[in-house]
Amino acid sequence: MAYDFNADEIFEMAEQIERNGVKFYKNAADKVDDPAHKDLLIRLSQMEVHHEKIFAQMRAELSDMEKESSTFDPGDETRQYLRALADTRVFFNKKMDLGSMKEILKSAVAAEKESIVFYLGMKKMVPPQFGANRLDDIIQEEMDHIVLLSKELKALKG
Repeated sequence: MAYDFNADEIFEMAEQIERNGVKFYKNAADKVDDPAHKDLLIRLSQMEVHHEKIFAQMRAELSDMEKESSTFDPGDETRQYLRALADTRVFFNKKMDLGSMKEILKSAVAAEKESIVFYLGMKKMVPPQFGANRLDDIIQEEMDHIVLLSKELKALKG
């Protein structure tokens, strides 16, 4: 069975993915000793909190049509499915090397790239009238985060 989603459902999932990112960065910060690295990871966790707020604001600005369900779903199974996806994809408790700042940042870049691929795939499942183009905003935020993480990684190598 094919599913169509709406922008509201994807933004809800994006908010959960950001919350997962907060946990990742806080966990990584607990594992490093260097105060500068710990500070960077705390700032990155705060950026994830900020992203979550941005996505919540974007979600609040969606039109009624972009929030409209495209399928009959009295058991709210679609949202449950999307929550499960969000909790098992980007920043999920995968085996990540938290032994060095370089590996932490590489894992973060990989997670952000994975999120972009994930959102691009989800975009194909959101019909235009249900806000497919709104997912571009999420993708752009994640791309901006990759740029920042890549700069931090480059500075670490230099």
